[in-house]
Amino acid sequence: MDLGIAGKQALVCGASKGLGRGCAEALAAEGVHVTLVARGADALEATAEEIRRRTGVSVIAAACDITTAQGRQQALAACPQPDILVTNAGGPPTGDFRDWTREDWIAALDANMLTPIELIKATVDGMMARRFGRIINITSSAVKAPIDILGLSNGARSGLTGFVAGIARKTVASNVTINNLLPGQFDTDRLKKTLGAAAGAAGKPLEEVVEARRRQIPAQRFGNPAEFGAVCAFLCSVHAGYMTGQNILLDGGNYPGTF
Repeated sequence: MDLGIAGKQALVCGASKGLGRGCAEALAAEGVHVTLVARGADALEATAEEIRRRTGVSVIAAACDITTAQGRQQALAACPQPDILVTNAGGPPTGDFRDWTREDWIAALDANMLTPIELIKATVDGMMARRFGRIINITSSAVKAPIDILGLSNGARSGLTGFVAGIARKTVASNVTINNLLPGQFDTDRLKKTLGAAAGAAGKPLEEVVEARRRQIPAQRFGNPAEFGAVCAFLCSVHAGYMTGQNILLDGGNYPGTF
């Protein structure tokens, strides 16, 4: 299927590895010119060079902290008129809510709620004027099924979800859609950290916890960032213009609910 987005410009956050990289690679494979954002310059440039080699599209690497105003300015200077925006920031620490301070909550909100909102604010009007835009927010399956040790993430990402539910209905008439992708357990550094924390809390070997978690997933495996990227690319395509304000869950069947 031709997704119809060759030649478009995409700004992809958290793109040096994991799910953000999966999205960037899938978009580039469709002929989209991508600007990659992440904090680690070396890893980011290595990813950019690999995508250039594989696809031949223009790839810009903007090493910055997207959760800061300065970082957002740098990213938008590198890609001032994106047709596609993929927001993504590392999740806040795990832990017990009794130990979190106001500063911990503000940091979580800054990274996982306010940063995506600021990026949407900076780009959505231009998309509407050009009559094409696709905004994808990478959130978490915990939005639908909260995980106790991820309370900071549960709260911040749920706030973003509520915001998107309102604005997505106002932009779609201009062919600008805004949707959220909710990953379950994908084989990423974030999962390794979460499982490591769970192993430590339970006093069990990491390998035992990893295997037990894998068996709990109906698909009997962890997700692959490439398949996550493929779904992202479709949502960014010309074929997805009638889908907006949705929360698309990719979790191998782990969520037990009907709705």
